[in-house]
Amino acid sequence: MGYFNTVKQHRFILAILLFFQVCGKTQSIAGYWYGSASIMGTQGNQHNYLIELILTDRAGQAQGVLNYYFKNLYRSIPINGIFDRSTQQFTLKHVPFIYFGSVDQLDVDCFMDAQLNLVMARAGSTLSGQWLPEETYKYTCPTIQVRLSLDKDQSINDSLIQAVKSFKEQFQVWTPPPPESNDPILTITPRPVKNYVAERQQTSRSIEVAEEMEVDMDDVKISLYDNGEVDGDSISVFLNGKLIATHQRLSTRPIQLTIPLDSLLDYVELSMFAENLGSIPPNTALMIVEAGDRQYQIRLTSTLEKSASVRIKRKRNGLKVR
Repeated sequence: MGYFNTVKQHRFILAILLFFQVCGKTQSIAGYWYGSASIMGTQGNQHNYLIELILTDRAGQAQGVLNYYFKNLYRSIPINGIFDRSTQQFTLKHVPFIYFGSVDQLDVDCFMDAQLNLVMARAGSTLSGQWLPEETYKYTCPTIQVRLSLDKDQSINDSLIQAVKSFKEQFQVWTPPPPESNDPILTITPRPVKNYVAERQQTSRSIEVAEEMEVDMDDVKISLYDNGEVDGDSISVFLNGKLIATHQRLSTRPIQLTIPLDSLLDYVELSMFAENLGSIPPNTALMIVEAGDRQYQIRLTSTLEKSASVRIKRKRNGLKVR
């Protein structure tokens, strides 16, 4: 009898340990969650959002980052929520979600509250529930159904951050805000400068013409920004093969220069030479060309083997240059 009692005691203790182990797992929603959300549009069409949720959980206070993609629009939002261990419910308040009817460069926000329920199982853990529109938006923004799965590979956090940055480099939808009076704008005067390394390497790199344009102005204003995640991209600028700026770091603040146009030349060529690739290759920039009341936005990509350029033609007496 003593033997069987001992076995029963061991089994009972094992069951208790397993119970607390399972309960312990349900006490946190920390980790990397991924999945999709869906919404029915006014015409009965289903619209999908791809969602990534990275969470830390400290005594029920959940913090992290919500990343989501809709069409070719992207958002990355810091979030703070509450996780109720007794009900296993995760609540988020006042999160901007892109309205399903939004179009490129005209994304409209619906502010939503999330109520998601945690379910943990051997087959996998899920967060599922609804994003509900706030009172102000209840007649225009439908409820969004969401289901997320937990990825058990915690190392994915590092790869996710890199993936998000790469996405922003390749599919940038950010446009510069109007400049403020106190913005530190770097203005460059186009004049010959010396950088023997850049000048020597430029001759060995191929040139890819990203854009050709024709304007009826004596000069154009050029603004250069980092295209996407600010990751330490540094450039030199060549004008008609001559170096005019070097060691310029791209950021969300513009590097500006005014380029005179000569009607006797077929075109003026401005080239972006990558001094490095930043932390996210390749070296990318947004160039804005202002010619009078017209504005052109051009995405430039340079590598250590190729420089990107823009060619600008000046009209001659109202006649186009061939």
